[in-house]
Amino acid sequence: MNPTEDLSFLSLILNASLIVQLVMLILITMSIASWTVIFKKGSTLRGVRRDTERFERDFWSGGDLNTLLEAAQRNNRSSAVMERIFAGGMLEFSKAREIDAARRAMKATYQREMDLLEANLPFLASVGSVSPYIGLFGTVWGIMHAFKGLANVQNATLAAVAPGIAEALVATAIGLFAAIPAVVAYNSNATEIDRLAIRFETFMEEFTNILQRQAAHR
Repeated sequence: MNPTEDLSFLSLILNASLIVQLVMLILITMSIASWTVIFKKGSTLRGVRRDTERFERDFWSGGDLNTLLEAAQRNNRSSAVMERIFAGGMLEFSKAREIDAARRAMKATYQREMDLLEANLPFLASVGSVSPYIGLFGTVWGIMHAFKGLANVQNATLAAVAPGIAEALVATAIGLFAAIPAVVAYNSNATEIDRLAIRFETFMEEFTNILQRQAAHR
């Protein structure tokens, strides 16, 4: 690339060295994948929060537990996490009338659901932590390539090396573009999942107390 060429963003990408272009491709792929996870995870958590609030209203309205169990068994939405926790405990209690068995069933269901909610969060964390370094590698390589090109130039000037440095810095920019949304989304989703986990754990304790009172009256 010579000093008189276009220095637009697209031009810098197209005229970068092969290694730098490969780094950019990796970063763009990681960015697309992370945005896909961000949108899907956001939609999932909104659905879980909505269904959790709905079930809490139904549960604390004083309805019959068996009626709630039947409704929970009919509900096959993936976002109905609290309903599945309730159904697991209620079914086990109905079989054996043992509080510990119901608690274990709810805990097992809770753990499975939390594993599903936390899926792909490590990927966002990896994109957020690794992307800047991949971009930096592309930048270092591009700058080395630009300075090596000066060996064939009699009059080494800033104008001669600037395009090469500029295209190298694009790799860092793309790396930050991939990393920043991933980090923000990871922190936001992790916080939301922690809040949901507290709600689920609180519900399990309260429901266990209800079952204990029912067992005591039998």
